[in-house]
Amino acid sequence: MAEQKSNYVDCPPSLKTAPENLDVLMELVKREPIFHHPEFGRTRRDFENMTVEEYWEVGASGRRYNREYVLDELVKRYQDPQYRGIHSSPENTWQTKDFNCIEIASDNYLLTYTLAQGARITRRSTIWRRCGNDWKIVYHQGTIVENA
Repeated sequence: MAEQKSNYVDCPPSLKTAPENLDVLMELVKREPIFHHPEFGRTRRDFENMTVEEYWEVGASGRRYNREYVLDELVKRYQDPQYRGIHSSPENTWQTKDFNCIEIASDNYLLTYTLAQGARITRRSTIWRRCGNDWKIVYHQGTIVENA
């Protein structure tokens, strides 16, 4: 039986966080996946403070979500007293890897990584902005890895 060839190609870039950005990388890794760390917030006010007003995201489905929609969904999620984000099942089994951080403008950083949610693998990108001593999310995207 002839082996079927796949059209699947994965040519990962050679990424390496610059030494001057390693502290930023360590700070941001602690915050990903975004909105799943209750220690950074559980209320609408917290989530508003985590995001810039023009925040939006593209989900793994390709759908776009504005800030208002995301905030509404987060409030619903955290209304469940049993929900503890990354500390709850099944989220406590998620695995992150391949983190990289690039400064794309003054005090603006692109953080990329891979998230494994069981068999579902996604590549994640978040643009973070340093605002004084705090961080705000500008944009987020998750893309499903097919044939992973």
